[in-house]
Amino acid sequence: ATMAGSHLTREFFELIKTIGESKSKQEEDRIITDEVTRLREKTKSSKMDKRTTKEFLVRLIYAEMLGHDASFGYVKALEMVAAGNLVEKRVGYLCASLCFAPDQPLRMMLVSRLQKDMQSANILEICFALTAACKLITKDMIGAVLGDADKLLTHEKEIVRKKTVMLLHRFLQLDPASVADYDEKFRRALCDRNPAVMAASLHVYDELVRANPAANKDLVPSFVSILKQVSEGRLPRDFSYHRMPAPWIQMKLLRLLATLGHADQKASEQMYEVLLSCMTRADSGLNVGFAVLYETVRTITCIYPNTTLLDEAAACISRFISSDNHNLRYLGITSLAAIVKDHPQYATKHQMAVMRCLEDPDDTLKRKTLDLLFRMTNPANVEVIVDRLVANLRDAVDVFLRQDLVDRISEVAERFAPSTTWYVQVMTQVFELGGDLVKSSTASSVMRLIAEGGDDEDEEADNEMRTDVVETYLELIDRPGLPDMLLQTLFWVLGEYGYLAESMELPAMCDKICSLAGRAGLNKVTRGYAISAAAKLTAQVGAVVPSAQQLMDSFGASKDVDLAQRCAEFRVLASRLDMMRAVMPVDASCEDVEMEGDEGLAFLDSYVEEALAAGAQAYEKPADMAAAEAEAAAAAASHALRFSAYATPDAGTHMPEAGPSSGAGETAGPGGLQAPAGGGLSAAAGPWGQKGQWGRKPAPAPAPAAAAPAAGFPGTLPGQPGSA
Repeated sequence: ATMAGSHLTREFFELIKTIGESKSKQEEDRIITDEVTRLREKTKSSKMDKRTTKEFLVRLIYAEMLGHDASFGYVKALEMVAAGNLVEKRVGYLCASLCFAPDQPLRMMLVSRLQKDMQSANILEICFALTAACKLITKDMIGAVLGDADKLLTHEKEIVRKKTVMLLHRFLQLDPASVADYDEKFRRALCDRNPAVMAASLHVYDELVRANPAANKDLVPSFVSILKQVSEGRLPRDFSYHRMPAPWIQMKLLRLLATLGHADQKASEQMYEVLLSCMTRADSGLNVGFAVLYETVRTITCIYPNTTLLDEAAACISRFISSDNHNLRYLGITSLAAIVKDHPQYATKHQMAVMRCLEDPDDTLKRKTLDLLFRMTNPANVEVIVDRLVANLRDAVDVFLRQDLVDRISEVAERFAPSTTWYVQVMTQVFELGGDLVKSSTASSVMRLIAEGGDDEDEEADNEMRTDVVETYLELIDRPGLPDMLLQTLFWVLGEYGYLAESMELPAMCDKICSLAGRAGLNKVTRGYAISAAAKLTAQVGAVVPSAQQLMDSFGASKDVDLAQRCAEFRVLASRLDMMRAVMPVDASCEDVEMEGDEGLAFLDSYVEEALAAGAQAYEKPADMAAAEAEAAAAAASHALRFSAYATPDAGTHMPEAGPSSGAGETAGPGGLQAPAGGGLSAAAGPWGQKGQWGRKPAPAPAPAAAAPAAGFPGTLPGQPGSA
């Protein structure tokens, strides 16, 4: 039995129903596996008629669509393509288009059938072939069908011309060189009397304009004229969608104009009038109208700026952002980001509306808003924007959004910070909230800024800033669960500037640091910062506090070499506190270490002499190292720029012309160099073997010339054939 009008059996519809009702992927795979097994058995039968083969291919398409290999049935698709029945031919082309991989050898077997159908008198067969060719043709197959496609560009039926342009578009994507001389034919398609053919050619020009805008600048008036006619509704009503005239054609034209008008005042001036008209007509309150409106705004932001158009675009963006619709707000944020890039003054009045978008539950909108806020930030609004970003970082859960927030806050705060104190406070919050998402380079920048102070070189203001930072970190020191990046910065600040603290004595501060350093699970790098901070505080106190001694004892035998070395150095320096104060001076982290008057380390000479007297071996630089250094120095000298003038050439430095041919059929050059007679390769009349031409031994070298080389020509080296 068959379903009415479908020509497919009831069993097929039962299969589709069973697949749709499956409760799991495993159940679906079991159903399809059984179906593939049945299909494989059918291929072995010789009793499949055309109707059965057609349903076989439809079932095969479903199996392939759900991820199962059914390549055993591809041959049946080739058989159906050659069928005379149009429905069967269409099913065969459909199966081949959907199932044949780009490297499928059976594609080549379709070339002759495509050629035959493209030459058919039946329009449907031509359309089937053109549609399938868009999917099946590879770069190697273009030449086989290009001639037939070229003839169809002037076919009397518009649907054939349209599908031919679509096929040529595919050729352009696969191999631009194959249609390099089709510019005039593409232009005729753009001016075709049928709007569908014209619309198909727009996709071709989208590729061409993006590849080479300058070569298509002369088409701006044509695109403007077409857009004007489309926006005014001069196309048939069949092209309208929800009373919007051909919206997809309008959007494609707007994208083309945006590319052609970029940084081109002359081309842009031709677009201003139609863009304003298009924006007015697209404002219909429908979603498709908003889509055209957005493309118009995007085009306005891409072309050479016009104040009137920019004001209209800003008003449109304002409506988008203030809308309750998430999609429209997203369009507004995207449009505002485009206009702010070159015209930041339009973002000021939308600042609060944009920041409210950060509270939207849509993560996509949040990310786009974050990107816009980053572009909108300036010294006047940095504090407001950063406060809102920090608040969102506190509530954000998605790790990628948190990473973006951390990076953007760090960069914006560093670029537009109103004061060093504000910047350090913001970064402290970022360290606390961002944790391991903060880059180590960011922490280093904060430490360097604290050490160097402000740009005004006011030492009193710098010390006041450092005091505020120290007090801020002392308030955090007892807070549990501080991230490693914050602890590292905290340890460094307290070690360098702990003496500025007003709320805690240095010994108590050292006890706090040592207690944190002994906490289980602490990162070894962070623990190293703590040991260094304890050593600096010990130098400032002038005595080793018990907690510091316990810290040295705990980690002096650590398996980590860095921690063990820090503790060993701490222990040695603690035994000589005067040396410790000299090695670790107060507020000297940015001071350069200078060797005063002893760059050659002469103070070590006595130690060297004692060691040599005791029998030690004198140091000798390895030969290979010395040779390498000498070679590097020579190479550097040879590649260096020469600023001295070249020597003036004399009469003897040019290459003399070859003399007359000798009796032996050779041309003797200066210095005894010999060249084959005739100056070409005509003497080598056959291939060369190991023993010379055609296996013959080469002729013996001529005797050395007695004459010395000509003046200015070096000749050949002694001992070589032809040497002087």
